[in-house]
Amino acid sequence: MSNLQAARRRVLPGFGLTMGYSVLYLSLIVLVPLSALLLNSTGLTWSTFLDVATDPRVLASYRVSFLTSGAAALIDLFLGLLLAWVLVRYDFPGKKIFDAIIDLPFALPTAVAGVALTAIYSQNGWIGSLLEPLGIKLAFTQAGITLALMFIGIPFVVRTLQPVLEELEGDVEEAAATLGAGRLRTFRSVILPELIPPLLTGFALAFARGLGEYGSVVFISGNMPMKTEIAPLLIMSKLEQFDYAGATAVALLLLLISFMMLFVINSVQRWSRKRSR
Repeated sequence: MSNLQAARRRVLPGFGLTMGYSVLYLSLIVLVPLSALLLNSTGLTWSTFLDVATDPRVLASYRVSFLTSGAAALIDLFLGLLLAWVLVRYDFPGKKIFDAIIDLPFALPTAVAGVALTAIYSQNGWIGSLLEPLGIKLAFTQAGITLALMFIGIPFVVRTLQPVLEELEGDVEEAAATLGAGRLRTFRSVILPELIPPLLTGFALAFARGLGEYGSVVFISGNMPMKTEIAPLLIMSKLEQFDYAGATAVALLLLLISFMMLFVINSVQRWSRKRSR
């Protein structure tokens, strides 16, 4: 047994080599770009940073980005749970095709998704033309932005929940039923505590993905300042105007706010895991 354990430990190189490769790739992919952003921000004066950070247009873009990303992630939380439950607990014709469609937003270019959503939900689109007489307008509104962010965020929730649902044993649910627990109580007392950590993870991933999304939103949003302009689009606008200082300030502030929110979500996730144990 000791020889087998030793062989398993030597499947990969030693800690020093693997850790070195990990730090190298992490630096090239994540740390170096973020460091470049921080270095570019050193040329900013505090007065310039405060002027950009408190500009009404910048604050409005943050409000649109965070509200729509949060709303889309919350809706994906419920839809993703239902989709993952169906895929894990039921067998039906075309299940593999249905399961593959969930990953479509990963493979589809976001700009293509934005054009398709705009064509469908605009006033002359297939669905938009039906909603227009009812006074419901999706394209070129914050509701349309939320819809686009739901599209690109739903796979994160489903794929996070699926493995956990597959590991849940049905015997526990049957035991709860034999003790007289109804469906709602069984879900609330037996299933939900196990799903809270992956639900928080799925929400954090979908929320973070929505904050940085550009391609699928730029078409359906209409890009109206103070109304439907998102923060990534404002950064691009400032870069096109050669306002590198302003673009860096907006990006840095967005990075700091996103990091703080993700830190809070991850802290709550760790707390929920410890509590469930």
